[in-house]
Amino acid sequence: MNSFTAIILGIVQGLTEFLPISSSGHLVIFQSLFNVKENQLTFSIFLHFGTLLPIIIIFWQDIKDIILFKKEKRRLTYLILIAIIPTAFIGIFFEDFFAGLFSSVINVGFMLIITGLLLFLAEKWTAGSKHVEDLKSWQAILVGVAQGIAILPGISRSGLTIVASLFQKLSREDAARFSFLISIPVIGGAGLLELKDLFGNATVNIDITNVILGVTAAMISGYFAIKYLLHILHEGSLIIFSYYCWFVGIIIILAGII
Repeated sequence: MNSFTAIILGIVQGLTEFLPISSSGHLVIFQSLFNVKENQLTFSIFLHFGTLLPIIIIFWQDIKDIILFKKEKRRLTYLILIAIIPTAFIGIFFEDFFAGLFSSVINVGFMLIITGLLLFLAEKWTAGSKHVEDLKSWQAILVGVAQGIAILPGISRSGLTIVASLFQKLSREDAARFSFLISIPVIGGAGLLELKDLFGNATVNIDITNVILGVTAAMISGYFAIKYLLHILHEGSLIIFSYYCWFVGIIIILAGII
């Protein structure tokens, strides 16, 4: 992998991590295009780790209040904690299975089509007016399960968690807010675990320069992607992302078959 490829993959990661079109799926696609074979999952985790900063910047007020354990944020803190439990369970016990799926571009195509369908249904589903704090415990757990399932390449994490939140009658703004907040411990935890495994494995060879370039590109593009998605949820429609996922998914499947 050269520096140009690392930057392109970083930009793709930052944009697709937050836009509901699947970051892992697009990384598989672009890694195939650039013929990146080595340490695909490791580099992907680094890029995910790099997308933490824009979330922290944009949702800093919520994060600061949670850290200070303010009374009005205790319910939100509780819901975030119980939502990440099923995500962690799925990630820990099914990691090898999901990692194996990263090698199949055709699988990514089918999962993108499913992502598009879910976004289409969510847009047709009338959004509610609930705030995150109005969720019941089991509803937060369902959103956490959705986040865990989104480990599948081609299934969008932000897309699936926003869809799951909309089905719980959250407002569109609060659906996005909850989606991003529950991603922080998951992305951070996955990144730390991957760092531990990386430094404990002498056979893994990662170019630090490429990692820094890729992570920086992911941070910058991720910030603008979050801002754009929040704008779309406030004033626009998710349907455009459905069409995109269907188009790319069909092209990928046809290319894989040919």
